[in-house]
Formats: sequence, structure tokens, C-alpha cells
Amino acid sequence: MIVICGPPGVGKTTIATRVRDRLAERDVPVRLYHSDDFSSRTYEQLAEQAGSAPAAGVTLVDGTFYRRKWQTQFRALGDVRFVHVTASLETCLERNRRRDDSISEQGVHVVYREFEAPDADLEIDTDRCEPAIAVDRIVTAVETWGEYNVELPVDNRLS
Repeated sequence: MIVICGPPGVGKTTIATRVRDRLAERDVPVRLYHSDDFSSRTYEQLAEQAGSAPAAGVTLVDGTFYRRKWQTQFRALGDVRFVHVTASLETCLERNRRRDDSISEQGVHVVYREFEAPDADLEIDTDRCEPAIAVDRIVTAVETWGEYNVELPVDNRLS
């Protein structure tokens, strides 16, 4: 299971969706769960859904996970890797303004300020890294982590 986390507006959903698409193109079984799909008990419902996913393939989870207790809850599900996506507050605010489902600016400030960084297996700064590069880095990490019961075919485009 790969948890893609970070404050609102850092690019989590964009990256998670593109990782799913890239893996699916390579015939890797993949499931993607977005925290935005749940209106209440978000992290409990995410844990229930993701925790009951088949063991084969890759399970992606996208959410802020800004409280350590939610990170710990997911770590308890087994083999979980955290990808911490970062960006400046200014970038997060600007991207949030452009979203159809934006949250309040105060909400972005609060989550950004109170974010408890996870013990991440991979960190990606989207101020410095385009989404395509972030996806390449995550797919490469999945290949090297190797505990996901997947054999990724060689992609010569990355060579």
C-alpha cells in the first residue's frame, strides 16, 4: 500500500491518478482510494476500504494524513509506504484557488501549519518537480520496494 500524503494543493490527487494510470498501462493491478470520496469518518473509511483490498498489486491512498494518528492507523495495516508530497504554502493556496472543489484558505493554512510530517519512504517537492517526474519517481520506487507482489514490465521510455 502506498499512501500519498501532504497538505491541500500540493498535487496528491494529480500524482496518485497518474501513478494509477501508469501502472494500469503496464498491466499492474492497482486500486486508488481518495480521501475526498468520503464525507465523514474519512480515515476510518479509507482504512476499511484500503485494508480490505486484495494483496496482489498496488493499493494507492491519497489524503492529507496531516495527523500522526492517521498515519499510525495506516502503518498498522501492514506493508505501507508513505510518499510525502510538499510545496510552499503559496503554491498550495494558488492551486487550491484553481480547484473546482476548493477548501477555504483558512483550512489550507491550518492543515499546512499543523501538518505532522510522516516518516516518509519518499519525499517529493512539487515546487521543484513536475507531475510526470513525480510519477516516474514513485513508479521506480514501487519497482525497488518490490514487496507489492507485482512484476513491473520494463518501460524503455524511462531509460
